[in-house]
This record gives sequence, structure tokens and C-alpha cells, in this order.
Amino acid sequence: MNWQQEITAAAERIRPHVQQTPVLQTRGFGLDVPVELKLEHMQHTGSFKARGAFNTLLSQEVPAAGLVAASGGNHGAAAAYAAHQLGHKARIYVPEMAGPAKISLIERTGADLQVVPGAYANALDQAQAYEQETGAMQVHAYDAPATVAGQGTCFAEWQTQGLAADTLLIAVGGGGLIGGAMAWFQGARKIVAVEPETSCALNAALAARQPVDVDVSGVAANALGAKRIGSICFELAAAQGIDSLTVPDSAITEAQTALWRERRILVEPAGATALAALISGAYRPAPGERVAVLVCGGNIAPDPLG
Repeated sequence: MNWQQEITAAAERIRPHVQQTPVLQTRGFGLDVPVELKLEHMQHTGSFKARGAFNTLLSQEVPAAGLVAASGGNHGAAAAYAAHQLGHKARIYVPEMAGPAKISLIERTGADLQVVPGAYANALDQAQAYEQETGAMQVHAYDAPATVAGQGTCFAEWQTQGLAADTLLIAVGGGGLIGGAMAWFQGARKIVAVEPETSCALNAALAARQPVDVDVSGVAANALGAKRIGSICFELAAAQGIDSLTVPDSAITEAQTALWRERRILVEPAGATALAALISGAYRPAPGERVAVLVCGGNIAPDPLG
């Protein structure tokens, strides 16, 4: 697949439907180096997920049964929002661990919301059963070419905004976002995958040299809690030999607090996970290395203005 061509086409396709999110050049957070932040938590529904959802729905014919999606919360909100904007029916399955803030966000789109016991994998099982039963289009959260190409538009956009960094730090759940980054840059920038210690599907897969199931828990599990990394992400990561590291929950919450206290940027734990690698010292830039961080999600729980 010519990923850059697919991402360029996706960018044109979704342009009328998504926000161009801002970039912030800043210092602070106890770091000795400046850092460039891409504020993708300011995207529609509070995360980058709207990009992949719109690209999926605009690049394929949506059946009369509408769409179905399984999600830890952010993807479901994005898929439901895109469906509403484009006039399609949507059924969204989320696990109870999605939490009330994300569940409420999906409900406000008017989608048919189904809350199921367990984790993301349980929601995905039910979504796949509904797809087989009704013929609805499955909008996968991360492991589909249209999703990955849609998320890749974030990085194509960032490049047009003057991205100067040598290295990008990106939080990983199922791999759609970092898959989009790898697909777009094709090794032209160093990419570092950052995952919670207790939800680390990519890190475990790279160690095992194949996707494996992992246990999922921790403060960012409702956004980064994929049980198994997506095959597209794994294949790109293995081919490009990207760096992969993990951070504890304490580092994630510290970064989340720092973003609010120092820059009044309010994000969910997943949105602070990549920055946590810098603040905690899990990733230490080399002298002169220019570093950028993708701030991926802002759906904090509980909703502070709920």
C-alpha cells in the first residue's frame, strides 16, 4: 500500500469535517529542552479519532443498517459524531470501564449506545456479532487501513504546520494513531511509542516478535487499553524498528497535572502519556535532539463542567 498517497487522499476527503488543531512550542515541565506539542485533544469529540471515523465513512458506501463500532470511549464518540454529521445510523458498544464522562459524550450524539460488562475486547465481540447480524459497517477503532490513513492526516497536517522535531513521542493503545505516524513519515522521523506499564500491547508484541494478548488496567486503560496490538501497527513498527517504552501510572498523572498547572491544558490520562515519558526521564533526548509530543485526548473524567 502507498500509505502517503492514501493519507494525502484522506486529508482532502475529511478536510471539511475536522479541525486543524494547533501546535504549541513551549518550555517547562521541569525539562531542559523545549518541546513541541500538537494539541489534538482539541479535535471534534476531544481526540484524534474523528479523523479515522470520517475517513472510513467518506471512503466507503455506508449500508442502510448504518455503522457499528466498539470503543473504550473516544473512538465511539468520534464514530457516533461522524455518523450524525453525515446522516447515518450508529450503534456504539463500550465497556463499563469507559466511564460516565465518555458514555455521556456518546449519548449526546444520539447514537444507539450499548454499555457492556468487561473491557474493550468484550465490546468488540458484541460489535462484531451485531455486524454479522445486521450488515452494519464496522468502523474499527485502530486496525483498518481507512482508520490508520485517517489518523495519519494528523501528521501530514503537523508537517505542513512546520514540524521541526527529530523525534515524536506518541501514546499507544491499539496502534491506529502511531500507525498513522509511521505510515506517513516512513522512517523520516524517529518515532517513540509510549504506553502505560499496565496496558502495553505494542511493547509486549515487539518483545514477543508477534502480537500477543496482554492484561489491561491502570489510569489510561479506557483509552489505551487494547488487549492486543493491531496488525497494521505491529507490522509497521517491526519493519521500522521504532523505540518502545512504558511509563507507570504515577508518571502519567504527574504529566497530566503538569499540563494543567503550567499551561492550563486539561487532558485525560491518555493525553498526557507521551509527555510522561519526557517528564519521568523514561525518554532522555540526546544533546540537540528536537522533540515533539502528540497530546491525543481531552475527555477527562469526571467532566469538570459536566
